[in-house]
Amino acid sequence: MEDGAGSYRRFLDGDESAFEELIELYFGPLTLFANRYTQNIHDAEDIAMDTLTELLIHRRRYRFGTSLRAYLFAIARNKSLNFLRHRDKFRCISADDAEADLADRRSLEDELIADERKRALNDALASLSEDMRTAVHLVYFEDMTYHDAAKVMKKTEKQIDNLLYRAKNALRVKLEKGGFVL
Repeated sequence: MEDGAGSYRRFLDGDESAFEELIELYFGPLTLFANRYTQNIHDAEDIAMDTLTELLIHRRRYRFGTSLRAYLFAIARNKSLNFLRHRDKFRCISADDAEADLADRRSLEDELIADERKRALNDALASLSEDMRTAVHLVYFEDMTYHDAAKVMKKTEKQIDNLLYRAKNALRVKLEKGGFVL
């Protein structure tokens, strides 16, 4: 999987369109990752954009020693944790945003039918410890290697392996108790 380092090299060499490729490649995954912390998609989008802005502001900080993907997810994790620390100071929502959110909702019946399995999985994931949830997200949803996930989480590869092993067993037990056959 292309991790964007080539595009970033081209950007550093003066190709402005290469940064647009980085935005297309990483904005969505970074937003979803940050949303796991913030539980608010709008705040997660801001964090994802701030993360990508780090590449513009600090152009030479990334040294190509690790994958660009791991580097960006580590920044997004730190920005998300900083956001959570300071979130309670700045709680507000505009009326326009509230109306837009209401307009985007589907009927309750359709939503319940479509999301039953997803809800069971999310509930099972929510019952895991923070480290287990983060490891599962990075490895299985973001397709990171154990090595890259270890760098993002500041753990060893063996610790990531152990977290994933325990997380899979806990998820299996929780989903089987909920009536889902794996």
